[in-house]
Amino acid sequence: MASMLKLPANCVVFQQQRRAVLARAGTNRLDATGFNWKQRVSSSSSSAMNMIPKMSISAIPNQSLENSLPKNKIDIPIMVNSCSGKMGKAIIQAADSAGLSVVPASFGSAEESGQTVQVGANEILIHGPSERERALASLLEKYPNLIVVDFTVPSAVNDNAELYCKVGVPFVMGTTGGDRDRLYKTVEDSQVYAVISPQMGKQVVAFLAAMEIMAEQFPGAFSGYSLQVMESHQASKVDTSGTAKAVISCFQKLGVSFDMEQVQLVRDPQQQLEMVGVPEEHLSGHAFHMYHLSSPDETVSFEFQHNVCGRSIYAEGTIDSVIFLAKKVHSKAEKRLYNMIDVLREGNMR
Repeated sequence: MASMLKLPANCVVFQQQRRAVLARAGTNRLDATGFNWKQRVSSSSSSAMNMIPKMSISAIPNQSLENSLPKNKIDIPIMVNSCSGKMGKAIIQAADSAGLSVVPASFGSAEESGQTVQVGANEILIHGPSERERALASLLEKYPNLIVVDFTVPSAVNDNAELYCKVGVPFVMGTTGGDRDRLYKTVEDSQVYAVISPQMGKQVVAFLAAMEIMAEQFPGAFSGYSLQVMESHQASKVDTSGTAKAVISCFQKLGVSFDMEQVQLVRDPQQQLEMVGVPEEHLSGHAFHMYHLSSPDETVSFEFQHNVCGRSIYAEGTIDSVIFLAKKVHSKAEKRLYNMIDVLREGNMR
């Protein structure tokens, strides 16, 4: 078996006349007999065609962030919930670089309540569950242009959104999971401004947008094809990737029959190192996705792969979403609920 190419960061590789084979695993967890992402075998059929568009992204902090900001940027105070987490810290760092004001308060667990967390130059007081509504209302009174950023946990999605809407504070939510229909209805009924997206990486969202266009314009184009999906994230991510679900939804519209329970989740660090090829320094923060399509007779296959190392790609996209939302609030836009594709379409990202 040939070894999978370890691609350098920020590259796209298009390969033809190579065929990738995924093991027919019957579980949504990768075991010792599962597919090895680092291995490829060539097709036994000379007539087989394989098109493998790959996007590998290494999220390196943008050193020229401050220079790329519009000179007439809006002064925006933001509250970053779960600020002590790795994603929260990355967002605060990006906010500081962008010149936004991080308010000295955040939501956390009951155990964290009352603690002060130092993130960069920011000292942030953590408020536990029992203090949330009072603290948020007080902050909104002090900072009338406040926008909340939510990267918490799936179990908190709906309760947090309901609180933001009750108090009337605009918010950007990148947390996955929860009852999404209930989430959207909460925002629509409250008429609070919000950007909600399970994926904040701008380049990945552009890929998702292209998938949605293809699904809309060519429904059924892949009827009869089989699909296999693997996704690898840091062990702390407990749910299936929202990005994977969105891509799968597009494939379903294209005619592919696939159940979300068939997604193979890789959360074991050893498997991520040996089977997936995740760099060791990014085991605690990465998102590797592979989608493999095969024709009914297995003479044609398509493979899509996007690999993200680090968190800065999501943090920068989140800050773009905050700036976008602040402008919508300021202009009293009629539309209230947005996603990351709306942010992309605005065309004025940093």
